[in-house]
Amino acid sequence: MSTKTVRVLVLVCSTRPGALGPAVGTWLTETITPRAKELDVELVPVSLGDLDLPFLDEEEHPSSGLYANEHTRRWSALVDAADGFIVVTPEYNYGMPATLKNALDYLGREWAWKPIGFISYGNTSAGTRSVQHAKQVVTTLRLMPLGRTIAIRISDAVEDGRIRPSAALAGAATGVLDELVRVAHALRPMREAARCGLQPGPLPGSYLRRLTPDDAPEVTVLQRCCWVDEALANDTLDIPALHESPEQVGEWLAAWHATGLWRDGRLLGMVRARRVDSDWHLGRLGVVPDLRSQGLGRSLLRTAEAAAEPSCRRVVLHTGIHSRQNIALYRSEGYQSASITGDDGTVRLTKDIAP
Repeated sequence: MSTKTVRVLVLVCSTRPGALGPAVGTWLTETITPRAKELDVELVPVSLGDLDLPFLDEEEHPSSGLYANEHTRRWSALVDAADGFIVVTPEYNYGMPATLKNALDYLGREWAWKPIGFISYGNTSAGTRSVQHAKQVVTTLRLMPLGRTIAIRISDAVEDGRIRPSAALAGAATGVLDELVRVAHALRPMREAARCGLQPGPLPGSYLRRLTPDDAPEVTVLQRCCWVDEALANDTLDIPALHESPEQVGEWLAAWHATGLWRDGRLLGMVRARRVDSDWHLGRLGVVPDLRSQGLGRSLLRTAEAAAEPSCRRVVLHTGIHSRQNIALYRSEGYQSASITGDDGTVRLTKDIAP
């Protein structure tokens, strides 16, 4: 499971004056907040009434992502930043409120591959028909409705305009959050892969993206898998990549231009680079052991070289003196070994950047 914080919007849908929705939303947020802290979840309460969304007034289709109006751009930013949603909705005439349908219709890609849970309330059906109606719509937007739902019958659960304390309801609310978080983590690779601007990787379904300090746990695991062979080849355990903590990895991820190769949520390889004077220094080029000899390392190397700043004149990297496969790869890519090896048992290789 990913270690990243999950951001959940709690959407209160009713805009009718005096509606029960705000009370249900408050009860839900207060009830699940302790569990949210345990799961590293950020809860963001949002009332659709406060968004002030008119009936859909964008000229371009939502799938284009071209928004002319400020209210649309604000709504897009809120939804895009979220990892999942819990909808608090009444039932109006066997269906969901027009406010919810309108809010869904405004956007396209921002909804994709995110879980959505429902808390409904009402009289005869406790709002369940509203949820069934909404599920037909959200699946078209590639939202993933949860199996867990809560249906609150007003006559049984409401007293003086508030939800009556109930261990059963509180447990059900926590269950919705638990399931939503599990699904949000599982779908994160699909959300990342679907984002615009990601560079396709060399394997089908893979992609490249910049690594950040949030990726430190995955990078730490990859390093310890990859640099065992380096330690064996050079007969030393004095290799920083084998000993760095996630905190130390996070520090250098903030300072270097690091690129990761991902597929289905798995970090397959990485490389880092930064400028030192007029040189472009590369390092930590690694590929998971089970996918070596497929050209992934060569592809990552070329990606890092292509990111060199225009004023850089040379690419510089280091590897172990006895790391024959690494040295062979670098020489085949035009690198030349320096005549002086480092005191740390490494050899320095350089390659001029064509003007």
